[in-house]
Amino acid sequence: MKKFILGTVAASVLAFSGSAMAANFVAGQDYQVLANPVKVEKPGKIEVREFFWYGCGHCYSLEPHMQSWLKKLPKDVRFVRTPAAMNPLWEQAARAYYVSEALGVRQKAHLQLFHDIHAKKQPILEQAQLAKFYTRYGISEEKFNTTYKSFPISSKIAQAKKLTAQYQLSGVPAVTVNGKYIVQGNDAKVIQVVNYLIEKERKAK
Repeated sequence: MKKFILGTVAASVLAFSGSAMAANFVAGQDYQVLANPVKVEKPGKIEVREFFWYGCGHCYSLEPHMQSWLKKLPKDVRFVRTPAAMNPLWEQAARAYYVSEALGVRQKAHLQLFHDIHAKKQPILEQAQLAKFYTRYGISEEKFNTTYKSFPISSKIAQAKKLTAQYQLSGVPAVTVNGKYIVQGNDAKVIQVVNYLIEKERKAK
């Protein structure tokens, strides 16, 4: 699974990585600075948070770059993935993400779901379709639907909505750095800017 998603972008990620620290990115152009920083979950670590929706083509394009970056995640950086629930359709996929996390199949299913929706053009964005998708990972439709409506999942959705409001996001993908900066785009430049901002935060300590 990872080969067909990651293989095509490995070279471009490497091409950018060498010049990431040397680049001089501009606030308001390459990234946004939040007027009101958002509190990070674990102070002491630099938080990088990715907001996404499974049905978003730009998120699908960005994901291989994020996956390559995650393989070399620095020890002082904490990565968090947040499914955006900005409308009723998006919320269904966001709930499915949290269900997969709660039932222990997120790592197996995450990239495959992206691939099936975009590469295979399969409409897997609503609850019934998502319930059928996760049966291949040993989760019955009944178990999926029960978990989908559970209080813990609803609490995570409420938190995701709160975060998108705090960051004043109007779309995805969006990658935030330490509650202070927002980087948007769907290519290797996003990683370059994120690395630049991580280094900026290190120097500010």
